[in-house]
Amino acid sequence: MSSVCSTRGYVLDGFPMTLKQTELMGSRSIIPMIVAELQLDTVEVLKRGLVDKIKPNKPHPMHDSSEILHIRNSCYKQEVEQVRKYFQQQYQNWILLDGLKSKWWIWNSIIKEVSISMTYIHSYLERTRNGQAACINRLCITPKELHYRLGEFGQYCPVCLALHHHLVDGSETAVLTHAAEYKGQYYKMCGEEHLEKFLSSPDQFVTPGCPHTLPQSHLLPRKLTEIQVKNRFPQQVEMKGFCPVTYLDGKQRYEALVRGKMEYAVEYRELIYIFETKEKQDKFLRTPETYWDQKLPSKVPPLCEPVPLTALPTLGYLEQGVAVAVIKAMTAVGCLKPKYPFLSIQRSALLYVAFYLKAFNNKSTDYTRQKYKKKLALFEENCALIPYLSSTMRGNYRPPSECPIDFEFKLNRFLALEDLPRANCVL
Repeated sequence: MSSVCSTRGYVLDGFPMTLKQTELMGSRSIIPMIVAELQLDTVEVLKRGLVDKIKPNKPHPMHDSSEILHIRNSCYKQEVEQVRKYFQQQYQNWILLDGLKSKWWIWNSIIKEVSISMTYIHSYLERTRNGQAACINRLCITPKELHYRLGEFGQYCPVCLALHHHLVDGSETAVLTHAAEYKGQYYKMCGEEHLEKFLSSPDQFVTPGCPHTLPQSHLLPRKLTEIQVKNRFPQQVEMKGFCPVTYLDGKQRYEALVRGKMEYAVEYRELIYIFETKEKQDKFLRTPETYWDQKLPSKVPPLCEPVPLTALPTLGYLEQGVAVAVIKAMTAVGCLKPKYPFLSIQRSALLYVAFYLKAFNNKSTDYTRQKYKKKLALFEENCALIPYLSSTMRGNYRPPSECPIDFEFKLNRFLALEDLPRANCVL
């Protein structure tokens, strides 16, 4: 609140130390121009703490034992990760300085950073006052404010669009080194050269002076990850997986049919394309209209290597890997319709399928298959107790001498299954 601080600025030392304190500063609209972190390893921190501990004439007693310093340093490292991430994402104003350097080197480094920021601020104020385009680097603009005030081109470079009709997306970089404000709206450029062109004559790059407009959102290409491509199954990639950029740049010859990689995938017009390299992917992203609508020849190169089974999406993996085994197991359980004593129908069916898959797994050892075949046979025998006893005990009571020979044995076996724990009665 001091007039000196409001005019000359101030240094806030050792704060904020936690993410909660950081968010509290933001809620009070206290945004630091620069946040400087002095990096020191734990050994150096303890060494300096020991030097301070043996100094005479301390003004007041301090908790400066090695154990306490170690705990405080560990807590600081845990908290500072979140604080650093917050300032880097929100304001891009976090700088790292080597704490082992001299205090004069640190002083000069901070003065240099402050001078650069002040130059940007003065230039911004002067140019906006005169109605010119101004760079917004080092102004601590948050991603939310940037998104709210983006111009008609979004995060695409208007200079590339006007001069070359190229789509260059700058959303992958959060820094605003090459961003500018003009007439209250923000624009992001792809480099220093295009930033200078925009600052010198912005009217030719924005509406109505720009010769090209940004396509609608559904006509803009976007990158896809491998997981996103797999989740689009059963949709297949276009051009049978061949790189459209390599094919067209190679004058659509047979030798130019090179298969793309799943890590370089792009979605355009609800179609998926994959590319040979990242450079080919970027080339497609800039001018998708040039490469997207191509026809392959009737004869294409064969697959160089088989597709690994584990590389398929989940549904494809199940279909190609375990579909036959599961179908056989489901057919067997459907024919038998097992009902294990004292277990539900659903639980009985699941256990039977599990034993069946184990008993007829070709990749298991012979010992394992034989073990589970015996368990499967015992499971079927126990399931057969219910229909046997229900048919034998039907009607009026008969003395034991008139019952079948194995009746008493199977009845005792059935009753014994009730006393076993549910988890072990079938194992």
